[in-house]
Amino acid sequence: MRNSARPKPRQPGRPVQADNADMRARALDAALELFAARGIESTSLREIATAAGVTPALLHYYFGSKPQLVETVIGERLLPVVAQLRDALQDTGGDSAALVAGFVRAAFALLNRYPWFPPLWAREVLCEGGALRELLVKRIAPMIPLKLAHQFAAAQKQGELNADIDPRLLVVSMVGLTLFTAASAPIWRAIFRADDIDSDAMRLHTLALLDRGIGVG
Repeated sequence: MRNSARPKPRQPGRPVQADNADMRARALDAALELFAARGIESTSLREIATAAGVTPALLHYYFGSKPQLVETVIGERLLPVVAQLRDALQDTGGDSAALVAGFVRAAFALLNRYPWFPPLWAREVLCEGGALRELLVKRIAPMIPLKLAHQFAAAQKQGELNADIDPRLLVVSMVGLTLFTAASAPIWRAIFRADDIDSDAMRLHTLALLDRGIGVG
């Protein structure tokens, strides 16, 4: 007996592969890599589609427009990484030394796991007009930097932190010694021929510098 069932007709305008979750994830990954390498403003949807191996129509189906794609990258790729760093600090118990050590360890672990983060941060946060600067100020700052500065200020009032240190600049120093060190690695590795310095060596150096300074005076 012949099977009379027929394939369900495709909805008009709906790409054939629209329900493939792997393709959607691949598109987000491709967008993230291109944003980190070339910048958000300089990357087109067509370039992202080509890098992901999907059609522009499929990209439009998934995300609609480029601003919507950028917001999806932020919500599904960037903020979860920041949340991992925030969660790692919750297990330190609030002690200043533990907070510093916990931040440095977690930061280098995440930067090693997500190599796109440092160049994306350098391009889109540090550079004037970066597309993610407002995101940092409004959405990321309350998650980590402001909380750390508040905790360090409280510790300083209790005599647990060097009185000459500004708690806010301590947070800036921690971010600079981790994120900026990773972002600028291609430069200083070339200058010092320092390919032997891996993320573990950077972590140990950073902890020694923050804990004990440079040992002068």
